[in-house]
Amino acid sequence: MTVKSLTFFFFLLITTGLSGQHSSSSRLPNIILILADDLGYGELGCYGQKAIETPHIDALASTGIRFTQFYTAAPVCAPARCMLLTGLHSGHAYIRGNDEFGERGPVWDFAKAVEDPNLEGQRPLPDSTFTMGDLLQTKGYTTAVIGKWGLGGPLTEGIPGKLGFDFFFGYNCQRQAHTYYPRHLWKNEEKVWLDNKLVPPNTRLPDGADTLAEESYADFELAQYAPELMLTEAQQFIRKNKEHPFFLYYATPIPHVPLQAPRRWVDYYRKKLGPEAPYTGDKGYFPCRYPRATYAAMISYLDEQVGALVEQLKAEGLYENTLILFTSDNGPTYAGGADTPFFESGGPFGCDYGRGKGFVHEGGIRVPLIAAWPGHVPAGKSTDLLAALWDLLPTFSELTEGEISSTTDGLSLLPTFLGQAEKQLQHEFLYWEFPEYKGQQAVRMGHWKAIRKDMQEGNLSIELYNLETDLGEQTDVAAQHPEIVARTAEIMRQEHSTSAFSRFYLKALGEE
Repeated sequence: MTVKSLTFFFFLLITTGLSGQHSSSSRLPNIILILADDLGYGELGCYGQKAIETPHIDALASTGIRFTQFYTAAPVCAPARCMLLTGLHSGHAYIRGNDEFGERGPVWDFAKAVEDPNLEGQRPLPDSTFTMGDLLQTKGYTTAVIGKWGLGGPLTEGIPGKLGFDFFFGYNCQRQAHTYYPRHLWKNEEKVWLDNKLVPPNTRLPDGADTLAEESYADFELAQYAPELMLTEAQQFIRKNKEHPFFLYYATPIPHVPLQAPRRWVDYYRKKLGPEAPYTGDKGYFPCRYPRATYAAMISYLDEQVGALVEQLKAEGLYENTLILFTSDNGPTYAGGADTPFFESGGPFGCDYGRGKGFVHEGGIRVPLIAAWPGHVPAGKSTDLLAALWDLLPTFSELTEGEISSTTDGLSLLPTFLGQAEKQLQHEFLYWEFPEYKGQQAVRMGHWKAIRKDMQEGNLSIELYNLETDLGEQTDVAAQHPEIVARTAEIMRQEHSTSAFSRFYLKALGEE
């Protein structure tokens, strides 16, 4: 057992008195945090979606509170997950971009990585990192992450079991998650082989294949669908741990491409959306015969899973004592055949390349947040409180009276969850930096949004948008408000710290 683990073990004994023995009426609430992958602000019915049906998530919103100005911590997967778990924004976080840890060898060779776990996973978090899993373990929670990890390969210190989680099932590696029919998943530190043949991402249709024939796409619909297996594991985790407080971080890979979904849902949306042209794979991932129908199917299948979890909580007598949160790691994609403009996936913010995933415009970082807890969170409410993923760690800290043994950039959202807005502390600003996609910084301050782009090309100029009148960030008003520009420039300066890794440097700031 590591020093870190011993510390938490003794802290648990001293502070909780084995709190798992508390009665169901007095014990701490269970927590289920559902993190969708690349789900846009506008892809849920309760956030304005018209074509894709999400009745279970909409019902969750109707029984709880819906945030309209909630943000992810980064516009791509790994850094957003790092900041979610650690309560730090991107100027202070350890992981600030998708780092595939390429010095190990041919990490992008999918077939080799299937056989060699040393080639799986992303840049690892140090096992000394304090996470929300650690926090909740000290309060007697049994903790699990099910879904996509992305914060350290199977043979590194950055695995869930060393970072506050008692149980893990799913994709350790984001690259391996580029198929929903993988050859294997991981259960803790055990490799679980599946009944799927190896079909590497970016496999194209055979030469001469009929692009309109469903049988041409047979290699992309195999036996075992990873999200289905993940739901089964989540249900088993809840059933096994129902007598004690538990924390389930359900990091679903949906709706991140590739376009792969259960046939019954695809058929449903084929009828609803009508005929469409196939996606033949020219934008990566896998070809798909019915791309729009399949994308909608993925989201409705995720919605179905949310409904299944809620029904299980009710059946197990746990629903009244469970806080359920639903959010997303970043905005909608532009790749892999996902026609997100068709669905208006970014809502009022847009989602074309440059506006959605990978960018600090609103479409890339503003995401849904729904919080529901019967009898505690007022039903059917919404809030325009300015908040971000890094606020969830301090929220859980206040909820459980747990101590955060590290610094945080977040504020607890618990008063807002409980309908006590008058007690809610508020951010003066929110800050982002992102070294990829040519390098970016952003500040949200009141209704102002300041953005720097092309920082890896030396740019330091700031664009300024008034979100009160310009949600689409179409009109740069920096020239009319030099005092606001100066203040946001100062925030960008003070909130940035030099990363431990040169990969995350911003050249415009003199970091080479």
